[in-house]
Amino acid sequence: MCEDILNHKRLQGLETWLKATNTKLTQVNGQRKYGGPPDVWDGPTPAAHSEVFISQIPREVYEDVLIPLFSSVGPLWEFRLMMNFSGQNRGFAYAKYSSSEVAAHAIHLLHGHMVEPGFFLSVQCSMEKRHLCIGNLPAATRKENLLQVMCALVDGVKKVSLKPGPGIDEVSAIVAFTSHYTASMAKKILVEVFKRQFALTLSVKWQSSESSSNYEPLPPHKTAKSLASPWKMLPRLLLNAPRTSVSPPCLAQAPSTPPGFCRAVGETAAPPCSPSLEQLVAASPTMLLQRLCEATRLGQPLYEMYYSHVGRDRFLYFTYTVRVPGITVPFRGLVMVLPGHTATSTLEKAQQAVALQVLQRVQCNQSTPTLMSVVKSII
Repeated sequence: MCEDILNHKRLQGLETWLKATNTKLTQVNGQRKYGGPPDVWDGPTPAAHSEVFISQIPREVYEDVLIPLFSSVGPLWEFRLMMNFSGQNRGFAYAKYSSSEVAAHAIHLLHGHMVEPGFFLSVQCSMEKRHLCIGNLPAATRKENLLQVMCALVDGVKKVSLKPGPGIDEVSAIVAFTSHYTASMAKKILVEVFKRQFALTLSVKWQSSESSSNYEPLPPHKTAKSLASPWKMLPRLLLNAPRTSVSPPCLAQAPSTPPGFCRAVGETAAPPCSPSLEQLVAASPTMLLQRLCEATRLGQPLYEMYYSHVGRDRFLYFTYTVRVPGITVPFRGLVMVLPGHTATSTLEKAQQAVALQVLQRVQCNQSTPTLMSVVKSII
């Protein structure tokens, strides 16, 4: 059906232009990207307001038309054309120049440009949001330790600032990212990650860059203790997360901040209860599965993973087969992950998800106390 929609003459023109100009395009998470920067770039990284937003692009117009057009104003640091799964563009793109002055000149020259008979481009300044506001954090949250947690969970974190509220016992964090892409990817997953790992329900929304620079860090909590590094902190943070099982409610007592998050941001906490298997494996499921197989003399687990499809929620789906020499029947299933910053990081995420699923299935099929004793002995 897609072949009936696509204009093969236009696609052939794009391929011819790419070969003739030796232009490289990269498909990244629903968009096709040129540069960022290109190989020929020899200037500094563009500052803020150097990007323009292009809309009302005909669906069968591609980079062989758009990149030369917008390069006529000045050298492009990056050009991103949004694509759908049929191979057509989605009608909008982003072009980034060396400076805000060149971007403004592009708007002046190309806004209203007739790219095809009856089709006029809209060219405006891109908002290029790079800041997120994370609300409902515990009042004792420390800026430097929250920065370590964020860097360990998502890519592209540049800076963290704190501000009071909105509640009496809460603070909010303004998190700056290196790019709009890394900020948008973090926005998609942070609520779920904090809820799963720390049992915290946060709010995550866009923050305008103009107001984000007005907040000063809050004074550190008196009882806070810094952690040495995110790499030493993260496993301990995850291993001390609260149990997933529901405990009897405590009457007339306010809910406490999860102990795992307390250690992450510097607040003192009560001694954590014994972690479940899921919390133990969260730090590195692939490593734990390997060490578990070695400890039980089952042999090295062998992974076979194949990309299946991408869902409407932008999750990537992978089918897998994991063969453990000491187990007759292989493990098969399906996992979904959000795209990583690179193809390698995406595959690593998928493998971690596969290992976690296998460990959960092993837990269901074997004696839990025995498995838990082996797991704890090798953590």
